[in-house]
Amino acid sequence: MLFMILLHFGLGLWIDRNAEDKNLQKLILCLMVVIDVCILGYFKYLNFIVSIFTGKMDTFKIALPIGISFFTFQAISYVVDVYRGKGKVQTNFLNVGLYISLFPQLIAGPIVRYETVADEIEHRKENLNDFAVGVNRFIIGLGKKVLLANQFAVMSDTVFGNVNSTSTTNSFLLLWMGAIAYTLQIFFDFAGYSDMAIGLGRMFGFHFLENFKYPYISKSISEFWRRWHISLQTWFKDYIYIPLGGSRVKSKVRLVFNIFVVWFLTGIWHGANWTFIVWGLMYFVLLILEKFFHVDQKMGRFKHVYTVFFVMLGWVLFRSDSLSSALVYIRSMFGFGCKGFMDAYVIQYCQQYGLYFIMGILCSMPIFKNINHIFKKNMIYNLVYIVCMCGILYLSIIFIFSNAYNPFIYFNF
Repeated sequence: MLFMILLHFGLGLWIDRNAEDKNLQKLILCLMVVIDVCILGYFKYLNFIVSIFTGKMDTFKIALPIGISFFTFQAISYVVDVYRGKGKVQTNFLNVGLYISLFPQLIAGPIVRYETVADEIEHRKENLNDFAVGVNRFIIGLGKKVLLANQFAVMSDTVFGNVNSTSTTNSFLLLWMGAIAYTLQIFFDFAGYSDMAIGLGRMFGFHFLENFKYPYISKSISEFWRRWHISLQTWFKDYIYIPLGGSRVKSKVRLVFNIFVVWFLTGIWHGANWTFIVWGLMYFVLLILEKFFHVDQKMGRFKHVYTVFFVMLGWVLFRSDSLSSALVYIRSMFGFGCKGFMDAYVIQYCQQYGLYFIMGILCSMPIFKNINHIFKKNMIYNLVYIVCMCGILYLSIIFIFSNAYNPFIYFNF
């Protein structure tokens, strides 16, 4: 990370000092991309690439630097935004270091683009209101992660752990419960971390952009990706899709190619596994079907069902250890290879996690946000709200100390 900070600090200065020579600037950008791809390729993908030819996955013992995908993308954002004139070049090495290594979102996002915080790096003003809002947002994120995501993780890890590349011991209903559990887990895990990062940043005077906007209420795959991991999708749009020509190209073939590149890279960005690549390509196909054949509009009143169904299948792919395991899981979800319709674990999990499922579904919709908007000027409501926030913080601390199970999904990214 220190090397990346030093490298991009120097590249930013080099580009700024050659503002009149556009060809040299483009050459510097190409050099940056080559170096960054090589660094990411070595740490994240070398073993995967070697395994394609040898069949052995762990040929090289390479330690993965935590958060490398996030801080690499932010480093690229800094240099490109300086090139585009959307952010002032930093002559102070520590300011570039602050931006790239900003601790609230360093290891789990959101990806903060340089142009959104360029001014605040030097001129931010902390105040009590921002600090209070930040504390509130942090507590909400902590509750999402500890009180919801970690509970769903226990169930989803058990169900997915009973699936291998050839068979499963799960029943039909248990497989669907496991898929729903992981669908809720990954949302509250990542949205929780994003809320905590936004809250911590706000305490220090940084205003990070939103990363999630209730994605599970979407009525199309396109809408889902406008609401899910917004910082990643806007990064790919602004730094990959638009430079390739975006949608303003002369042929549909080129448009399809541009969309393919974005979704192939989106898939492989998440990890060195065929499951991530196929997951990204699945969304490529769905988005093409929506863009050219308007599949989502043809679903009528079932738009939401159609969207959630494919999102859930995508998460099964995303969570599985291998493509063969994912195929076994998905096939069994439709009754081919599962162990009966239901078993004792279904009843056990309904009793143990029923309340979590209800709260998870409710919290994935803007119900509480709307209630807060309606009653935010009511003094009694505000007092109750403060008590609830304190209760969430207290329960989260209790859960952290009483439960050692705390999976970190986004470590691989």
